[in-house]
Amino acid sequence: MATTTSTPDLTSELRKQLLALLKGGQAHATFEDAIRDLPADLRGKTPEGLPYSPWQILEHLRITQRDILDFSTNQEGNYKELDWPKDYWPKTAVPTSEDVWKQSISAFSHDLKAFEALVKNEDLTEPFSWDGSKNLLREALLLADHTAYHLGELIVIRRLLGAWKK
Repeated sequence: MATTTSTPDLTSELRKQLLALLKGGQAHATFEDAIRDLPADLRGKTPEGLPYSPWQILEHLRITQRDILDFSTNQEGNYKELDWPKDYWPKTAVPTSEDVWKQSISAFSHDLKAFEALVKNEDLTEPFSWDGSKNLLREALLLADHTAYHLGELIVIRRLLGAWKK
């Protein structure tokens, strides 16, 4: 490891690394890679032996990310905890339309940008006033870990459905 005489701004570097982790890539597939060009007729298919379809994974990612964003911005104290597991998964294995599929992707991307703005601008380590055992750093790591886990599942499902060419 190289030694340097200057001291890097630790907070700035931490933010940079968290943002890269949230975007994906590097050692993980990105969200965009995992959903790109998935044929409409496979979005609601559940491979034998697995519990979820691509639609269910996509919606679970969207719902969970939104929940973490809502929790992380709960300054007015209006966060409503979701009921696990029923509120975190869609009711059906199949999206009801192409528009619903696209809306879920758009909402996921929009909420990710909102969370990235928090990471760029808010204190990462100050405990939340509404839950002193948690802070933005914890929520960012939780979100990145959760997303990477389920994107991996989505890619496995795509492989089993014959819809992954990477």
